[in-house]
Amino acid sequence: MASSVLSIATQCVSPNASSLSINETHKGKAKLGGSTLRFSKSSGRISMTVAVNVSRFEGIPMAPPDPILGVSEAFRADTNDVKLNLGVGAYRTEELQPYVLNVVKKVYVLSLMAENLMLERGDNKEYLPIEGLAAFNKATAELLLGADNPAIKEQRIATVQGLSGTGSLRLGAALIERYFPGSKVLISAPTWGNHKNIFNDARVPWSEYRYYDPRTVGLDFEGMIEDIKAAPEGTFVLLHGCAHNPTGIDPTPEQWEKIADVIQQKNHIPFFDVAYQGFASGSLDEDAASVRLFVARGMEVLVAQSYSKNLGLYAERIGAMNVISSSSESATRVKSQLKRLARPMYSNPPVHGARIVANVVGTPVLFDEWKAEMEMMAGRIKNVRQKLYDSISSKDKSGKDWSFILKQIGMFSYTGLNKNQSDNMTNKWHVYMTKDGRISLAGLSLAKCEYLADAIIDSYHNVS
Repeated sequence: MASSVLSIATQCVSPNASSLSINETHKGKAKLGGSTLRFSKSSGRISMTVAVNVSRFEGIPMAPPDPILGVSEAFRADTNDVKLNLGVGAYRTEELQPYVLNVVKKVYVLSLMAENLMLERGDNKEYLPIEGLAAFNKATAELLLGADNPAIKEQRIATVQGLSGTGSLRLGAALIERYFPGSKVLISAPTWGNHKNIFNDARVPWSEYRYYDPRTVGLDFEGMIEDIKAAPEGTFVLLHGCAHNPTGIDPTPEQWEKIADVIQQKNHIPFFDVAYQGFASGSLDEDAASVRLFVARGMEVLVAQSYSKNLGLYAERIGAMNVISSSSESATRVKSQLKRLARPMYSNPPVHGARIVANVVGTPVLFDEWKAEMEMMAGRIKNVRQKLYDSISSKDKSGKDWSFILKQIGMFSYTGLNKNQSDNMTNKWHVYMTKDGRISLAGLSLAKCEYLADAIIDSYHNVS
């Protein structure tokens, strides 16, 4: 701790002061809270020195609350029975309860049995290799590209197990910072709130390309293409593989072709964030179509994956960073450097979630069951989306077109509400959401759609 010293000298007016000789000195020390008070009396004067203990961390300011986690904290503090939490992107049942996939429960039971067997055999819990569990890496690459993809057969993909989507993106950002110095990342406006944090902390500069059109509550495709064209050659372009967060607005297959055209012409490098494969449409293949399109064109691609949503493994922090290269030799070198970057970050990834993914994907019966559960979850969200649209359309007589709700995909819907309108949703209607107007349909039930429709109509028409 550092010490601040405050010295005070004062004239002694005590009647006994005159009895002190010129050299007479009285000294003493006293405690005052966390400070030490030292004083001396000499020649009719009292000198006091206060040593104040000051933390070396005094200059560190309080961080602002996380905008999404803060929504949940406010929701929990609300005692109103009608409250709705549409802020956090986590799947809920029709009863608005967290859902553990049945296939995950089965694998978990099997893993416990395997754990007991491992202990009985005297096996240990040694570290995984830096790149992670080999069976997981194989499964996740095949899930992303398809098992028969030439990039896999030709060993042109470098896959490293990461700490879910966030950790995998951070690893990719570190690769850019170290081996592409000065390169910029182009990010959609708007995007997931953590994207900018990740690249800022990796010291990778970024700028935005137009994506959301507030006039149509849809995709500003022309603006997106113009901005990608205008970016310096060799720019990394961050793309959402499916179910764009926060808007729920995805390009059409024809638009993806044009996006690939421009990125290829400009010699840019696509960097996909794939957080919802299988969870958006209910089809693993359909949700991976954008990534596979770019790879099929022979482009070198970065892809971060997460299994938080599609397998519900939020707490397991399981994901992967993939780099698809033009040759097996360069893929080998890239993988070696990804491992080198991971070593001082977290050294080795956890094993439990990786084993769950590897077992589900690698076991045909479990794999089929997982696909059926994804279809069920995606189907529930689609039903909620349809019911919300029907409710708003039947209640709102203004003639406003609400069809954008049906054109969006995945767990999120961008309502087009501004900050003041979003505040009204919370303050008056007890609907908790992010201030950019995003709502998570995964946190909505069919029974609550009518109530939410009333809240949206009131906020849109009566609050500016």
